[in-house]
Amino acid sequence: MTNKQKLIVASLSIGLMVFVCSYQGHSLFQKNLKRDERIVEKIASFMEDEGFTLGREKLLETARSIYKVSKQYGVDYRLMLAIIKIESNFKHDAVSPKGARGLLQIKPSLAKFIAKDAGVHWKGIKTLDEPEKNIKIGIFFFSRLLEDFDNIYLALNAYNMGPTKLKNILKEKKTHDRSFSMQVLREYKDISAVLPPP
Repeated sequence: MTNKQKLIVASLSIGLMVFVCSYQGHSLFQKNLKRDERIVEKIASFMEDEGFTLGREKLLETARSIYKVSKQYGVDYRLMLAIIKIESNFKHDAVSPKGARGLLQIKPSLAKFIAKDAGVHWKGIKTLDEPEKNIKIGIFFFSRLLEDFDNIYLALNAYNMGPTKLKNILKEKKTHDRSFSMQVLREYKDISAVLPPP
């Protein structure tokens, strides 16, 4: 076999390997996409059972957003569902006595400050009434707390009382209320029993 023939055979072999690998990669991508959509459907059913009331299309859009944004920031979507359950009981228009709004009960002053970093265009407090934007801001914020505190209990308590307040309590070596983190983690355990891992 001449060098030219060897080169042609080698090129064909490489081309075939690239084709097979790209086909396998595409197949794996399709499989993952189908798995993600099945999980989104399960999240939507769970939210519907919990009383989310915005209709099927908005329900799927919100479920998809929770799953996708949680994945983007490396947070278990089931933990975010647990926070939503405790914070707003899946009421997209919930407003606390202190003015926190939406599914993840975010204060407008905080949201305005971090919206751009979370990839949300801030249009005033009504922005937080839109489930997808509320989710983007809330999950972004919680992921930063996880990085900052490097402890799920502390991150949850910081989410509930504010990171500055918690840092001051810890600095003064005072005890702080852990009831929020315990409630969320109990809910997370229950949700994890019925929804698949990310």
